[in-house]
Amino acid sequence: MTFTDPRARGTRRRVTTVCLAASLTLGLVAVGSGAAVAAPPASAPGAPAAPGKPGPAPTLPVVEGPVMNYVVNAGKANPGATKQVERAVAAAGGSVIAAYAELGVVVAQSSNANFAPSVRSDKAVSSAGATRTAAVAETDPTYGVGTTAPGPGKPVRPGHPGGPGKPGGPGHAGKPKAATSPEQRLEEATTVVADPLEAQQWDLTAIGADQAHQVTDGSRDVLVAVLDSGIEGDHPDLQPNIDVAASASCLTGTPDSSYAAWQPTTSDHGTHVAGTIAAARNGVGIVGVAPGVTMSAVKVVSDDGFIYPEAAICGFMQAAATGADITNNSYYVDPWQFWCGSDVDQAAVLTAVDRAVQFTQKKGIVNVAAAGNSSIDLANKTVDTDSPNDTMPTTRPIDSRCLDIPTELDGVVTVSSTTSAGAKSGFSNYGEGVVDVAAPGSAILSTVTGGGYGTKSGTSMASPHVAGVLALLKSTHPRLGGTALVGLLERQATDTPCPTGTTTCTGTPADNGWFGEGIVDALAAVTK
Repeated sequence: MTFTDPRARGTRRRVTTVCLAASLTLGLVAVGSGAAVAAPPASAPGAPAAPGKPGPAPTLPVVEGPVMNYVVNAGKANPGATKQVERAVAAAGGSVIAAYAELGVVVAQSSNANFAPSVRSDKAVSSAGATRTAAVAETDPTYGVGTTAPGPGKPVRPGHPGGPGKPGGPGHAGKPKAATSPEQRLEEATTVVADPLEAQQWDLTAIGADQAHQVTDGSRDVLVAVLDSGIEGDHPDLQPNIDVAASASCLTGTPDSSYAAWQPTTSDHGTHVAGTIAAARNGVGIVGVAPGVTMSAVKVVSDDGFIYPEAAICGFMQAAATGADITNNSYYVDPWQFWCGSDVDQAAVLTAVDRAVQFTQKKGIVNVAAAGNSSIDLANKTVDTDSPNDTMPTTRPIDSRCLDIPTELDGVVTVSSTTSAGAKSGFSNYGEGVVDVAAPGSAILSTVTGGGYGTKSGTSMASPHVAGVLALLKSTHPRLGGTALVGLLERQATDTPCPTGTTTCTGTPADNGWFGEGIVDALAAVTK
């Protein structure tokens, strides 16, 4: 099974129509055709399949191997088809971590070395694939979380059935990523700044946010879900604007809303991102682009620094379930920097994550994502040297059919980074027809853990500026849905032409590979 991306090169991704039946029958989501097929789980994530018919007998013998996690996609997105997949999971020697009935996606765990080929042979299954290349360690938050559905299959650990979807803790310390890319090292670096002032925030001036605040700071009715490493809940500049009830950790594959679960543990990345979006106007420290809106912390980054597909899917569904208007996604889904539809495992993950993304967008949510920090032309990819990052990276040829997710999924607002001089940041990825808009991302002052402030650089810092501008737009135009908001964002952006003499920036002054539709304009968002 392959994941096919029919988008023509140079054509911007937009959700336009719903192609539910065809895309699900094929086990594919047509990126670029605007398939919208996902929805939040109809029953509690991690719940076992309903009692009933026993599952089919496995077609291959159960052979004990390393514990692995998988996504298993149903041919149809409905409760009945999803329960059939749950039974197929059990028959193949697996357990269910989470089942999303309207998505037609089941997240499973198994120590059966034959799990993937066995479950793929079931007629209810359109595709299935491993979510990682490394085995699931006993310290991993998902280890042993699943439940075994009815059928002749066995639990993950022989003789030790999984418990029912236990709430996840804040994560477990473990080994660092097998390989740390230059992209990751860039955003891990923080320059600490003592007692900063709003006047030091050049980025707000660059997008007109300082002037926008003379009109409005945004509405408390607007919620931005920050899918990241958690947000420090007692930071004096963030605490007033955090919606605790909407916050959760997704590290176990299902939402855990306990306060400790969504607190940052090993990274201040999410706290920095949150400050750019909506640090409060309270006379302390800095202010965000939209200091009057609310945020939820949706923790998807493990203590080892990974954002695995099962956490990302849970994160999007948590945002939808809690009524978010916007999500910020300053990451790419691990362990592949680019997920290729020609690979059976990667194709299944592409389908599962895309179903979740398209569902949120069908609900009116705007998903914003960082373009990445490898200075790659995303419209003309040729090689990947950093994947998989959970075991041993290898050099492999890639092309435009291999996608950085969620960044390159249909309808997602992809953001490149600019400097204080208005130029593209040297590290920023780019690509004509891929980058939608640009925003400041170099040396950005924001909140960090410990109640402090510091500067970071990366497209991860650019993306939350766009999320903040969208929050101001939603505040000004509360009745507009996601597609209309994105249209306004792009029309209001300041056209920024390619620099004279460059060969890597292609397109027109109004829309090109470095800046997309232009640099976002916060003042226009609240006055037009």
